[in-house]
Amino acid sequence: MTTTVPVERGKRATDGFFEIYDAHQGGVRRFIQATIRDAWAADDLVQETFLRVLNKIDTLKDGSKLRAWIYSIALNLCRDHLRSRNVRPQEVASYPETVQLMEHMPVPSSTETALAHHQMNACIQRKIDMLPESFRTVLWLYDVNGFSQYEIAQVLDITVENVKVRLHRARKSLKKILQTHCIFERDERDVLVCEPLPRTVL
Repeated sequence: MTTTVPVERGKRATDGFFEIYDAHQGGVRRFIQATIRDAWAADDLVQETFLRVLNKIDTLKDGSKLRAWIYSIALNLCRDHLRSRNVRPQEVASYPETVQLMEHMPVPSSTETALAHHQMNACIQRKIDMLPESFRTVLWLYDVNGFSQYEIAQVLDITVENVKVRLHRARKSLKKILQTHCIFERDERDVLVCEPLPRTVL
């Protein structure tokens, strides 16, 4: 459906919009793909996210909250999409081809911080998929995309204390999954990677 925007309002709304789009569309696309695991639907949701940004940018009073506001729109659209398909977010399947989500992150020093490495391999990414949506989302926003706990609270509409609790539980849950299902080693690039534990043959 085509949205018609009055000329004067449209001019105000589009002031700086393309700069906003260029700055955030890449991260928003990866975030949506990580949430719904459907490349075709992700394209539509990215477009819908920024259409809503364009139409509602005049309602944002605090420019410092722009990034959190954009991601909250994207997250709500993802949840609506999954509900419409009658799919629980934690049951969404992994991409058949790995989506490299971990970018611009520091080298990990232990299993506990392994998720924070940009070279994380497909094995770890699949284990993140095993977490509930609420845990996956907070890990992605904080450890992958570098959001502050305050920004995450804005995106998820919860308190900062709740963000801290959720992040702690998410990391603890992921660490348990990784230790149960994976073996860790460093490859020839000195990058920490994991591989699935071999199945026991009875």
